[in-house]
Amino acid sequence: MTDARKSALGVACGIGAGALWGLVFLVPALARDFGPLHLAAGRYLAYGLIAATLLAPRWASTVGRLARRDWLALTWLSVLGNTLYYILLVGAVQLGGIAMTSLVIGFIPVLVTMVGSREAAAPSFARLAPSLLLGAGAVVCIGWQAAGGTGGFDTMRFAGLLCAVGALVSWATFAVANSRCLARLEHVSAHDWSLLLGIATGLQAAALVPLALLLEPQAHDAAAWTRFLALSGGIALLSSVVGNALWNRMSRLLPLTMVGQMILFETLFALLYAFVWEARLPTVLEMLAMVFVIASVVSCLAAHKPRAAAQG
Repeated sequence: MTDARKSALGVACGIGAGALWGLVFLVPALARDFGPLHLAAGRYLAYGLIAATLLAPRWASTVGRLARRDWLALTWLSVLGNTLYYILLVGAVQLGGIAMTSLVIGFIPVLVTMVGSREAAAPSFARLAPSLLLGAGAVVCIGWQAAGGTGGFDTMRFAGLLCAVGALVSWATFAVANSRCLARLEHVSAHDWSLLLGIATGLQAAALVPLALLLEPQAHDAAAWTRFLALSGGIALLSSVVGNALWNRMSRLLPLTMVGQMILFETLFALLYAFVWEARLPTVLEMLAMVFVIASVVSCLAAHKPRAAAQG
């Protein structure tokens, strides 16, 4: 496969992952009567069951290739990229709203790209600067829109902001570490690694169930539980199984500096879904942010072209 084709396929996988991951911002709004622990436990129990079912035919051959180091990596990557991240994200959406949460999560590309720019094979920071500035411009537009008309953060919004910052740090750490694990584990496919992460996260979710019942002891009727189960299963299949598989595939096709840019699509799609949910059109600032997102990715691709050509 040529470098150009690898880049195109990687970007397509990144867009698909962003579109599916953007759905996770809607679920806390659709199931606001359930807390972060319930939503995380429900989503990842379903994810773990689906992942175990899909991996069952290859279980013996797959786990036989894993060392103790790999199992430890699966455990803490599952915490950073799934369990802890989603608990914090749900709290951020329910306390501070989708727009504010999207703003903070939108900083992930900046953090990941800055880390990736330190690698020897990466383009120089100067060549990545236009892409980073455009990405920052998108985040500023989203943040300005989110803050408009308010007198500052109240207690709940400030708590939501802290949750969002925690989610940002958790997922940025996961993105860097997971990309490096995939580069090291050439004997395990990206899809199987995603399923193994799902199983590890499912085990963590099982431990969350008693905590959720103890710390979030609200009564729910049958209709609420039905909606909860449908949302948990749907988001597990679409965002966790399919979305994660697309992301891992992309991580093997693109360098780490480009991987960071792809997460911008999650922010973009989260905003689009919010517009549909709120039954409104985007404002001028929101439209400008979308343009910045697209321009950021295009400029990042351009920064990598000479390096790809030199390799060919």
